[in-house]
Amino acid sequence: MSQQGAEASMNWFRQGLFAPVTEEVTALDLPVTGRIPSKLNGCYLRNGPNFMRGIEDSKHHWFLGSGMVHGVRLRDGRAEWYRNRWVRSNAVAEALGEKWREGPIHDHDFAANTHILAHAGRILATVEGGALPYEISDELNTIGPYDFAGTLPAGFAAHTKTDVQKGEVHAIAYSYRQDHVQHIIIDKTGRVSHITEIAVRDKPIMHDFALTEKYVVLYDLPVTFSLDAAKAGRFPYVWNPAHEARVGLLSREDSSRGTRWFPVEPCFVFHTLNAYDDGDRVCVDVCRYAGRYDVSLMTGPGPITLDRWTIDPVSGKVTLRSLSDRFFQEFPRVDDRVISRPHRYGYTTAFKQLQDNVVAPATVTGQLPPGCGHTSGNVLLKHDLQSGAVEEHRFEHGAAGEAVFAPVSLSAGEDEGYVMAFAHDLDGGRTDLVILAAQDFAGEPVARIHLPVRVPLGFHGSWIADS
Repeated sequence: MSQQGAEASMNWFRQGLFAPVTEEVTALDLPVTGRIPSKLNGCYLRNGPNFMRGIEDSKHHWFLGSGMVHGVRLRDGRAEWYRNRWVRSNAVAEALGEKWREGPIHDHDFAANTHILAHAGRILATVEGGALPYEISDELNTIGPYDFAGTLPAGFAAHTKTDVQKGEVHAIAYSYRQDHVQHIIIDKTGRVSHITEIAVRDKPIMHDFALTEKYVVLYDLPVTFSLDAAKAGRFPYVWNPAHEARVGLLSREDSSRGTRWFPVEPCFVFHTLNAYDDGDRVCVDVCRYAGRYDVSLMTGPGPITLDRWTIDPVSGKVTLRSLSDRFFQEFPRVDDRVISRPHRYGYTTAFKQLQDNVVAPATVTGQLPPGCGHTSGNVLLKHDLQSGAVEEHRFEHGAAGEAVFAPVSLSAGEDEGYVMAFAHDLDGGRTDLVILAAQDFAGEPVARIHLPVRVPLGFHGSWIADS
């Protein structure tokens, strides 16, 4: 076995559906089964880690892979192009034999690998942990690291929340180099308008957060920085049973009041579906990992459930209610236009074969490697949180990534639109961009756009409509 093959066999983040691609591709006029809705004009972009030899080694964690953005351009019922491009950090540019597009670095430089944000006329690839986002062009070429026109003094975040009515982008930024996290507001012009520093102990991961009309909701949970793990070359965040699990409310109107914290049962949360105010109370819908969670192996002892925390500032208590009897759901999404306000519909990925058995995704044998439950599933779920109904769209011999909602127009209703996701054949040979009608979710896709290359499993995507 070659050295490269031996290294890959030691690390399942480089195998199967996770296996990286080695070439950047541009393909025009993609073949389509079905018909692309003519009202879908824009780009579907998805970010994710893509191992690059010369930067990452055999011990690398999936979360640390160099970012690669995959995109499909739709216009007038056609799939005009598919492109994939590495985010060219200094190290990536050097590995490709290119000159780095110089720009600001506040903490450390990293090829942002987690999400895509479009705001104030710019497209940004984002990541957490102290690095800046990278700006990319509408054809996915790297423009350079971006600090919001010099107004961001430190790192940014992977997940942001956009209040579409106010035109604001909110983020929670953390770094193991700091003893606080920052709540950052980007105004409609694309500049930082306000930063609030929030003291926390033990340097926890804050991968995501929630936003309501009144509050920023923070998750201070028992996965915290470990210097010992970092020195040992392992992923540097571990389960810390001594760290109290709590959620916090920070007033959007007056952040000088400070954050009010509320204890919750020990758990971990990667992703928020949405949150909203219900009178004096705050409802927060999340995918919750019950009990101890190992980020380095991406496994835990219990299920991943879609739950609602109801925070009552009057009583000082948080109540927990399950929103679904389905286990191992992740990558929750809503129509982005309703973020911070009451929502009726939500979408998640799930494993159909795990619904009746409480077992970790790592026990799935043969077709999918450990940890896939965090990034894909063989069924997409549509939740009607008003009626409690759940619809399924199954992929009999495949895995689907995160479902992204695209409205038919800016004024359309919450359920008037389409759901997009990359669908991966389990044999690893083909990837399609699947478009589902939101109001016929379980039916046949309205279109399957056949990509010329395999797309590895990745993280988060966005539909960026033409203005």
